[in-house]
Amino acid sequence: MAPESTSNNSKSKSEAKRATTEAKKSASKTASATKKAASKTAVAEKNQAQAILESAVDFPVGVVLSVTDTVGDIVEPWTSRTKAEKELKSYRRQIEKAAKRTERRGTTARKRATTEARKTRNRVEKEARKRQKAVTSSATSTIKTGRKEVERRVQQVSDQLAALR
Repeated sequence: MAPESTSNNSKSKSEAKRATTEAKKSASKTASATKKAASKTAVAEKNQAQAILESAVDFPVGVVLSVTDTVGDIVEPWTSRTKAEKELKSYRRQIEKAAKRTERRGTTARKRATTEARKTRNRVEKEARKRQKAVTSSATSTIKTGRKEVERRVQQVSDQLAALR
């Protein structure tokens, strides 16, 4: 009977080692998947903030194009050269004023959009870090719990083997 208990004893030890190794691998894979998901969420939120910033920059460009179209409509031939030159000077002054006004408005809007985008980016990054920390903490806790359970079972099997001897 002694040879049989020795072979059973070595089988149980190898099974216990295999179970421990598998539990560690599973816990590691879970932690890795959780980290990847948190990273993907952060990237998506960053892309959303970037899209908002780009739309804020597009508006002033549209305004400039509209002004260009208006200028094209204004410049038409007049009856006398003197009147035409006088009219053109008047239009130039008006356009320069409007362009400066539009530039100031564009600058203000761009600064406001940049500030808002920066605030949004910072908020999103902060939330992403919090989520990542929570996920990492949860994964670590799960790993520790699983490891303790595996160690408890290994100890239990070892005790059973010792009792069999």
